[in-house]
Amino acid sequence: MSKKIIHQGGTPGGPGEYRDDNVKAVRPKEAATLIVVRQAKQPKILMGKRAASHKFMPNKFVFPGGRLDLIDQRLQVPKDLSAPVMQRLRKETRKDVSDNKLRGLALAAIRETYEETGLIIGRRTKKRLKTADKVWQSYFDHGVEPPLDKIDFIARAVTPTYRTRRFDTRFFMVHDEFIHTDPEEMAKASGELLDLHWLTLPAARKLDLPAITRSVIDMVEQRIQLAPNQRHKKPAPYVRFINGKPVTSEL
Repeated sequence: MSKKIIHQGGTPGGPGEYRDDNVKAVRPKEAATLIVVRQAKQPKILMGKRAASHKFMPNKFVFPGGRLDLIDQRLQVPKDLSAPVMQRLRKETRKDVSDNKLRGLALAAIRETYEETGLIIGRRTKKRLKTADKVWQSYFDHGVEPPLDKIDFIARAVTPTYRTRRFDTRFFMVHDEFIHTDPEEMAKASGELLDLHWLTLPAARKLDLPAITRSVIDMVEQRIQLAPNQRHKKPAPYVRFINGKPVTSEL
């Protein structure tokens, strides 16, 4: 009879969340998340709670985000990621990973934020962009374009092998100057994230967070203290598991 993998901290995994030890680890799916920072005397970040019904990290507070879609890689937009950000994204990737895919991860973070929170992260443009994708066209209909050149890449993490659902996630960050809609108006959110709130960093740390989310909050605190022209050049931590042990390097 197979036994359940024990996750870090020593607590047996729940049904369907942790793989049996006789089952091969699944390959992680590409994903992205977006940390939206509202600058003030006490900076705030947008977070929401995953529903209890979710099989991946139920009841945890996280940043908006999700899996990379094919449309994100094919979407044609006017701006590109800054050279330092693209250079860092290319590190530790397979040779067959194109720049379109890496740029698509940043676009996925913007799209998922739009779907999960109702917020439009974009720059005003007089040229209306067009696409056959319904979600992206809904975004473009607001007269905006993705501000890719202003988005920072602050961390990458791969879900441990003991999970039945695994993601290779890039964490991006953007500031509130690119919130196109009312930051307090999130009525059009999909409902995938509950209890959406703007939280100070100390308040966010008090929530039930995944370990990587807690680490990323520390990254946010460090980066917002840098001059804007230095943020995109700062290395990003890359957390993955090798032989069952966490390993962190810099990108």
